[in-house]
Amino acid sequence: MKYLKTAVCLALTLFLTACDTTPPLFKGKFLAFGTLVDITIVGVSQQDAQAATDIIEDDFKRMHHSWHAWDPGPLGRVNRLIETGETFSIPPSVLPLLKRGIDLSEKSDSLFNPAIGQLIDAWGFHNNDPSGHRPPPQETIDRLLTAAPKMSDLHIDGIQMRSTNPTVKLDFGAFGKGYGIDLAVDHLKELGIHNAILNAGGDLRAIGSRNGEPWRIAIRHPSGEGVLGLILTEGNESIFTSGDYERNFTWEGKRYHHIIDPRTGYPAVGTTSVTVIDDDATTADAAATALFIAGPSRWYEIAKRMGVGYVLLVDTEGTIHMNPAMQSKVELTDKSFQIKLSPPLNPNLKR
Repeated sequence: MKYLKTAVCLALTLFLTACDTTPPLFKGKFLAFGTLVDITIVGVSQQDAQAATDIIEDDFKRMHHSWHAWDPGPLGRVNRLIETGETFSIPPSVLPLLKRGIDLSEKSDSLFNPAIGQLIDAWGFHNNDPSGHRPPPQETIDRLLTAAPKMSDLHIDGIQMRSTNPTVKLDFGAFGKGYGIDLAVDHLKELGIHNAILNAGGDLRAIGSRNGEPWRIAIRHPSGEGVLGLILTEGNESIFTSGDYERNFTWEGKRYHHIIDPRTGYPAVGTTSVTVIDDDATTADAAATALFIAGPSRWYEIAKRMGVGYVLLVDTEGTIHMNPAMQSKVELTDKSFQIKLSPPLNPNLKR
């Protein structure tokens, strides 16, 4: 009888092992764009997942080199040539992102404005750590506001470009990460990976599922600590948040954050954080910045112009503004906020 029990247990163990077909889950991480990038992959071997992660890391390194506004590289060269007012050839690594930036800036009524690199520089936010900085002189801000650099100052003909405004300085920090995530996800799909999350400093794109279950994503609390709510993704969604807690410095008792309003030359007021969901990470990234600047009074208008379908904005008075589709999608874990619902945004107007 003892041998029979042993045999039965062994057979049951083998049966359960054979039935355990749960796809493996791989987690990797690397540094890129000045932040930690986490990648989670489901459904392929650990060896294949690691190989894919190494490839994506190399992709991000090349993108960082190409799109950094101040380090030597293709975008830095573009910014130097813009100052000359002459016509020049756009590097292939910069041209697609440049075209997307022009389009998204127009849709946002120029609230998303990658042309204000000189303002970003004046505030010191081109550094990863702006602590210890101070506001720029008012005359510097006034000079740049008078010059009014904008993406429509750039004129592209094929691969040739010139700027009619020499104060344009391109800074892709407000949407380069999203564009990079889109390219990386496309590369993952080419490698046969269809269930994954690519998370760069809390901004992410999720595809597929986690073993048949939705990916569960936390929205950072506008205080910068803890969780505001949870979202279950559906197939292919990008979730991006812009907050005043991300990069800032304090001068004479006042905190200044990195999201500069191109209309005033100062950090945007009225908003503490914005979360946007879209199937396109580039759009979500740019919209999160534009809607933060638009604030409680204009976010709905700008969201419709940019074609995003899910928005949650927290204002400085402690009110959450969101559309009904977002309300049905997010599970708020902090119930202390007042909620103000907008009329519906059409989720089918994406991109």
